[in-house]
Amino acid sequence: MSEATYFILTALLDGPLHGYGIILRTGEQSAGRVRIAVATLYRTLDRLEEGGLVVADREEIVEGRTRRYYRITDDGIGALRAEAARLQQAVELVTRRIAVTGA
Repeated sequence: MSEATYFILTALLDGPLHGYGIILRTGEQSAGRVRIAVATLYRTLDRLEEGGLVVADREEIVEGRTRRYYRITDDGIGALRAEAARLQQAVELVTRRIAVTGA
């Protein structure tokens, strides 16, 4: 799972968000490290939707434009949980290796 995908799914844990909201929350949660372009966001959301990890929750019209909200599914939460565990294991491995080498 890419870092951008990880943070997109993480952004949706607190509830449904529209695209711009996802971009803002992703930036906040990654301390500005992850910046997602609009085209990348919607390609990723389409892929996540096809994979059953997110679904379109609702749409609303704001200033004449359709705003679609997305929410994470149970499968999306499971995928995020698995990725967090993988990352934690990687951190523990590196931390142990550093401690052994004294670096």
